[in-house]
Amino acid sequence: MPDIPGIVKPDLHALPTVRERMTFLYVERCLVNRQDSAVTITDKRGTAYVPAASLGVLMLGPGTNVSHRAIELLGDSGSTVVWVGEHGVRYYAHGRPLTRSSRLIVKQAELVSNTRKRLAVARAMYQMRFPGEDVSRFTMQQLRGREGARIRSLYRKLSKKHGVPWKGREYNPTDFTDATPINQALSAAHVCLYGVVHSVIVALGCSPALGFVHDGHERSFVYDVADLYKAEMTIPIAFEVASTSSEDVGSVTRRKVRDAFYDGKIMERCAHDIRWLLLGDIADEEEDAWDFETMFLWDESHPAVEFGVSYGKELDVRLQTKESSNGVLVGV
Repeated sequence: MPDIPGIVKPDLHALPTVRERMTFLYVERCLVNRQDSAVTITDKRGTAYVPAASLGVLMLGPGTNVSHRAIELLGDSGSTVVWVGEHGVRYYAHGRPLTRSSRLIVKQAELVSNTRKRLAVARAMYQMRFPGEDVSRFTMQQLRGREGARIRSLYRKLSKKHGVPWKGREYNPTDFTDATPINQALSAAHVCLYGVVHSVIVALGCSPALGFVHDGHERSFVYDVADLYKAEMTIPIAFEVASTSSEDVGSVTRRKVRDAFYDGKIMERCAHDIRWLLLGDIADEEEDAWDFETMFLWDESHPAVEFGVSYGKELDVRLQTKESSNGVLVGV
């Protein structure tokens, strides 16, 4: 067979594990290309070389041009590519997930399809918001009530602290400007958070639609996870902006949220929290195995059946015997 020109694809087992990779790299206003096994990132300051196998997720921001060969390399290296807004605060589209295994999304589907298991995950999400409290016996109605009271108390506290009048969450989904400054700031901050969380979810290979608290929407799981961080990050920033900024509230809010996400390592935290919610205590133990492509055949009696095997050879003998007895010439 003649040699095919080009660079040989890397051996999957020779690639760095997820734990050894840079979790996310964000670029904007640059040209992304390929040189050998490295991704090149070129802008007016020069060219940077990033080993493709060291990347978990490459986030492409505004003004980015990417070549076909760069995408080919990233795909072969088990990396994912996510198209986002400025500094990753808006999600637009994504390429392949970081993991080549379907294990995480299968586990997500298993948990969300069983009422008892789904309730356990939902309780775990609320437990993260109520540290030191035992919510293991609370119903969803009770949990919603506790969360509503917590957020209303936070709004009142921040309103008093910053001197920002608060009359409730009121906004027009089709007209951003048709709202008070604080509601504009909240909308802008939450959109940023949703974009980052969506990027992490798809990079891990999970489904944005399979939520545990939220239901019936294509981004239900995005809203579930985003709610874990609102009280800590986006809501306080929104009140701060509304109290001090006379400029474009949306732009100022997005810049402050972007900086807070970077300082707070929100992407790394989000990835860890999602794994923990779905896999529990084994999340970190089995992270290394997710880089490798493993396929099995489903069986109702066994956990997994080997893929790539020609099954049923014992039937060939019986079929050939039957055909011979009927006077059919059998060629082997």
